[in-house]
Amino acid sequence: MIQPGARNSEFLDLDDDSLYHLGLKKTPELLNQLREIFGDVKYVCMGGSPDRAMTFGNKAAEELGISTPEGGVQTIGKTERCNMCQVGPILSISHGMGMPSLSIFLHEVTKLLEYAGCTDVKFIRIGTSGGLGVKGGTVVVTEDAINAKLEPTHTKTMLGQDYTYPTQLDRQLARDLLDARGVEKAVMGNTMGTDDFYEGQGRRDGALKPPYTREDRMAFLHKAHDEAGVRNIEMESTEFAAFCNRAGIPAAIVCAALLNRLEGDQVKATPVELAQYSDNAQTVVINYIRQQLEQQQKVVEA
Repeated sequence: MIQPGARNSEFLDLDDDSLYHLGLKKTPELLNQLREIFGDVKYVCMGGSPDRAMTFGNKAAEELGISTPEGGVQTIGKTERCNMCQVGPILSISHGMGMPSLSIFLHEVTKLLEYAGCTDVKFIRIGTSGGLGVKGGTVVVTEDAINAKLEPTHTKTMLGQDYTYPTQLDRQLARDLLDARGVEKAVMGNTMGTDDFYEGQGRRDGALKPPYTREDRMAFLHKAHDEAGVRNIEMESTEFAAFCNRAGIPAAIVCAALLNRLEGDQVKATPVELAQYSDNAQTVVINYIRQQLEQQQKVVEA
């Protein structure tokens, strides 16, 4: 699954490998079991919330006609750090909040699927975000992930040295997701990934007095919208895009906007509205997967 240029032969050579945060292990005795359980995975759908991962799994099973155990989908592995379940060709997993947490699960899920012998896998992050110039409930399919400096790169510090990677996503996958949207409000635009929720996103409602003015905030947000094409802001996109680029994995980001940040910082939608917003993003992804499965079935029957 990983492109040869990015393959880490060190983990592939391990006889025993603990995927600690997933609660799974690769050993010679368990390798066939991993292949039997996960070998058919084609879509890894990742989101921040553990509950949302299970909700998505159950929704996908119901809408795609995939049978589940009585009581719904079941978690796989340990649940201290995340929830993970499998529905047919879909692996639904939560990754927590922010890039460090996401990075852990990207590494361990990718290794898991390598051990399972999976091929042609796509990664799709499904989340919530602050919209920029779009109304609450709008689904944003990411064209490019850009950092807090409005650059299409992600920098990681390793052993005291910075390494910078591109953050472009799979354009065809993004277009296919938008075409399959099935919801009233969906747009394509760039997503800004930041290191935190408050000052990194220009909020003025955090616990610390920010070093920028309200005028600074609005000027930057308008610049991000007008010049950089940003339509939403969250805390994972650049890590996700850079990782998948390095690994050669087709990837996309589909996030629901909870509010328009040009109009304020506080989320004022009701719990019912917020649930619907989240459902909108999930619907786009499920519609896309349904279309892909139907196309594959037609090829088999031809």
